Amino acid sequence: MTRSIYDQFISQLQTSIKEEIQEVKDEGNLELLFNSLDKIVEEAKNREEPAWRPSGIPEEDICSAMVPYLLKHRAYLQKILKEKEEENRKAAESVLAGRDRIAELQQLIQARKHAWQAISKEQRELMATLQEPQ
Repeated sequence: MTRSIYDQFISQLQTSIKEEIQEVKDEGNLELLFNSLDKIVEEAKNREEPAWRPSGIPEEDICSAMVPYLLKHRAYLQKILKEKEEENRKAAESVLAGRDRIAELQQLIQARKHAWQAISKEQRELMATLQEPQ
């Protein structure tokens, strides 16, 4: 009789445990997580180099993780800096060319102004000479 009670107790306990495990799996979407964990384990079997493990010294661990990222970011920033410097160089050349053009135009304006003043003076002199005999 005790054996029967024991078997019945074990059967109910197993059923209860299976139901609770299923409930936890459903709530936490554990089946998907376990599948992804299995996939990671399978991928790790094909690796030849050992997986990264913390050294126990947090400063070294963070440096080993951050240095490659920071080097990559520095290279990216240097590339952007070179591009901006090239843009600035071209803009400076454009500004200098514009200044030279403005200086040329100012000289041309001055030359035409002097020519116009000379023509105007000659016209007044001519008018003055034509008006005198009257």
